[in-house]
Amino acid sequence: MTKARLLRLSVVLVSIFMILLIIVYWDNVGTAHFYLHTSFSRPRSPGAIAAGEDWEALPDVDEFLAKLLSSSLKHNSSIPRKTEQLLVQGSNKPVSNLEENVRGYDWSTHKDRTSLDQEKLQVERQRTLREFCANSSFTFPTKERSFDDIPNYELNHLIVDDRHGVIYCYVPKVACTNWKRVMIVLSESLLDQGVPYRNPLDIPREHVHNTSTHLTFNKFWRRYGKFSRHLMKIKLKKYTKFLFVRDPFVRLISAFRSKFELENEDFYRRFAIPMLKLYSNHTNLPTSVSEAFGAGLKVSFSDFIQYLLDPRTEKMAPFNEHWRQVYRLCHPCQIDYDFIGKLETLDEDAAYLLQLLKVDRLLRFPPSYRNRTASSWEDNWFAKIPLAWRQQLYKLYEADFVLFGYPKPENLLKD
Repeated sequence: MTKARLLRLSVVLVSIFMILLIIVYWDNVGTAHFYLHTSFSRPRSPGAIAAGEDWEALPDVDEFLAKLLSSSLKHNSSIPRKTEQLLVQGSNKPVSNLEENVRGYDWSTHKDRTSLDQEKLQVERQRTLREFCANSSFTFPTKERSFDDIPNYELNHLIVDDRHGVIYCYVPKVACTNWKRVMIVLSESLLDQGVPYRNPLDIPREHVHNTSTHLTFNKFWRRYGKFSRHLMKIKLKKYTKFLFVRDPFVRLISAFRSKFELENEDFYRRFAIPMLKLYSNHTNLPTSVSEAFGAGLKVSFSDFIQYLLDPRTEKMAPFNEHWRQVYRLCHPCQIDYDFIGKLETLDEDAAYLLQLLKVDRLLRFPPSYRNRTASSWEDNWFAKIPLAWRQQLYKLYEADFVLFGYPKPENLLKD
């Protein structure tokens, strides 16, 4: 009887082991390409674990998967020298005149800028984030939940590059188009005539924002089934995690300019028409954005703020990602980010991050836009917004201000 039980147990264990081998080694896009050759020096990071180090105490399945993943590192080498040279050559290709004219890129080297003490800056940003996440007196929705409590659909902004061991949480209106381009180049997730893209700016914008282009955490369930959460946790411990943020009010202005001051058919139908009806008392609105603009029917910034503050908005559907709070997109109190970049220091932060990831020889971050929305615009944009609305709006985005060290805009919140 005992032998029969042992035999059955052996069969079960062997079956589980074989399933895990298939998941880890035979998946084309996932962990089979786990080329972790980054060496990220993070000041006193409690969660960072380099290849070959002992793992912290994990549940049995997590520990088993972790060891299995670690063993695969021995079989993977860094990008061959020939490929590396190709990437370097491609990354210096100048942007086309058309894109230069449309997007307004700034290719200057900014040598006149005072170099930032990036390591000290990262220590301060991470300390601020950790302190407020641990501060029980500072509360905001979803702060206290664990990573396991986050539903899969809320993990769709975490892009994974298994080739280099990198996880990027993208925040719309914070240079996310170009960071997505960088992730495509690094992960080789998109081909041009059978060859991976080498230069980020060669990647068309319509492909950049196509969800099928990126491997994100919310896709793990379909790929790994019941092991998906275990693998997420392992990659969160093992990989280098970064995000870029921006002054919350300036980000709102940028989102408004992009989606409502320019002709955007989708945003007109989904958001502008309801706003115009609810807050400007318009009826019988045109069905197309071009007709509406031709008739002078545009959403005002005041309409947009009313929409954000209206309690009915969230009841109907969560905020669109372009104005959803960063803490809801990237879960900074549940995920221990290794690098926090800011749009206000984008050029310096991007160069430093690529250097830390040891991919700065493969590509450079695309240049910033000359027409970037400036913080100094806040006073003008909010001048006609009632004080009570401004104060409510601050409470709505307070967590993003506090967690990422942005000063409270006192001049906008007082008479």
